[in-house]
Amino acid sequence: MEVVHERCCGLDVHKDSVVACVVVPGTGKQPHKEIRTFNTMTADLLELADWLTTQGVTHVALESTGVYWKAPWNILESSFTLLLVNAQHIKQVPGRKTDVRDCEWIADLLRHGLLRASFVPAKARASSWAAWPAISWAALGD
Repeated sequence: MEVVHERCCGLDVHKDSVVACVVVPGTGKQPHKEIRTFNTMTADLLELADWLTTQGVTHVALESTGVYWKAPWNILESSFTLLLVNAQHIKQVPGRKTDVRDCEWIADLLRHGLLRASFVPAKARASSWAAWPAISWAALGD
């Protein structure tokens, strides 16, 4: 199958952790995969962004379950091309489900251009807390 994105990452995002699978060109025809788990605190997500940068990743796909995708999205959106994908569109063949398998599957689908990005409006990306200062200052007339 044709490779569309040579250096990409699939993220399986949860409340307390993000499991990342980076796929980059390897020796021969087989790609090199590396999997790491990060916490969801800002410092940890910045560490994730740094790791992706050092790996030369250009595209990142996140599964859109709940609201947990928003924090990684906000950290990564300025440095990478992001795709938020619907979990229903990337369901695997039935079997034993693990976070590692999920992030690998997302990365493989992204690598081959088989993911369709969901629409992410700008307001949905910002957290409700980040919106408060803008609302308050706008109400006061700056």
